[in-house]
Amino acid sequence: GDASPANKKRKVDSHSSIGNNKSLAIGVAHSPNLPAEHLGRIQQVNLVAATVREAMHRAGITNPDHVHFVQIKCPLLTAARVQAATDSGKTVATTDTLKSMKLSRGASALGVGIALGELSLEQIERDHDRIGRDWSLFSGRASTSGGVELLNHEIVVMGMSDDWNSPLAIGHAVMEDSIDVDPIRNVLVDLGVYGRQDGGKEKGDDTNTSGRDRHRHGHYQYQLTPEQRAKVVCVLTKAEASTTGGTRGSRHTMLDDSDISSTRHARAFVAGAIAGLIGHTELFVSGGAEHQGPDGGGPVAIIVDRTSNDTP
Repeated sequence: GDASPANKKRKVDSHSSIGNNKSLAIGVAHSPNLPAEHLGRIQQVNLVAATVREAMHRAGITNPDHVHFVQIKCPLLTAARVQAATDSGKTVATTDTLKSMKLSRGASALGVGIALGELSLEQIERDHDRIGRDWSLFSGRASTSGGVELLNHEIVVMGMSDDWNSPLAIGHAVMEDSIDVDPIRNVLVDLGVYGRQDGGKEKGDDTNTSGRDRHRHGHYQYQLTPEQRAKVVCVLTKAEASTTGGTRGSRHTMLDDSDISSTRHARAFVAGAIAGLIGHTELFVSGGAEHQGPDGGGPVAIIVDRTSNDTP
């Protein structure tokens, strides 16, 4: 549908059980073309941050905390673009076109972090070399992919807003590593996927516990049932092999396979972990997660249909 400001406010048949004025909101914005000499540098970070804020405005999202996922298609360098910049007396961050894709994804993710208040501009400005190198800097809600087919950034912001009215809702989690599914389970609790039968208090329990606390007390330690699974509309994830070569003290071989790239290994690995929790394989898992979640982990967004939240 049209995500322009004039069409943000729309009415969709919704169930009275939703009980929440906010619904899934989507905003789209395109940045101006990015000069080749700005790719992978602070100028790209700033450009993306400004465009994310524009997309938030179009979605009717005023609080950055209500943004749960930012999907970006970003440009990369080609031999022709590098040559054109060089001929005009400019320098580029790299002449390696493949490395430029990684730098572009990373700078774009940092731009998301700046726009959403996860990072400060000063953290990057004081040392531009941190882009594509310092994995302690990341956004927990960015998903970026590079493409040769464009010169600008195509940005889609997904979050929750009072300006939208539908049974759909979105939440997000950050996996600390490739098998960290507990945060995803907690989001499913918060979004009501487990239902009142599972999420309610036990008899004699007068403690007001959060979904996270209930999980820690032993609830939700199972794969979603078919009824619960039907509430999950979409799962969006980023995956990347840990640069340390290990996961929780054990060695992984994703970086050492000479036949298959680590990004393919990581996507399959993370997809399997999440599928084991959700109970189906209809997942979007994207590789190349520079500055998108912690090293070896990644952001996850889940969209659910709250229409039937009264059912177990």
